[in-house]
This record gives sequence, structure tokens and C-alpha cells, in this order.
Amino acid sequence: MDTDLPKTSNPAARAFEQAGITSLEQAGKAGAAALLALHGVGPKAIRILREELAARGLEMNP
Repeated sequence: MDTDLPKTSNPAARAFEQAGITSLEQAGKAGAAALLALHGVGPKAIRILREELAARGLEMNP
């Protein structure tokens, strides 16, 4: 699967895949609260996503 999501833990990566989140932009729009509700996604995965978004001049929805 083609994705621009940064490397996260395997459980987080599986959770994103199962939720149909295949891009960093989708993850940012979904927001931290929604992503944390996914089984396998924790604060470290959210931090990694936020850092990658920030590197691209983007922000994550709350």
C-alpha cells in the first residue's frame, strides 16, 4: 500500500490501515482524539504524526 505516513509502531500502523487512513493529510484531518480512540494508537504515534505534519508546515486537528 502506498502511504506517506511516517514509521510508527506495528499496532498503530495496523490501526491506521484498518481505519482507512493512508496519508499524513488524512491523519491530520482526523485529529488526535479520533486517532487515539483507535486500538493500538498511543501518544508516541500521535507525537510522530504531529512532528511530521509540522515539518511540512501543517497541523493536526485536536
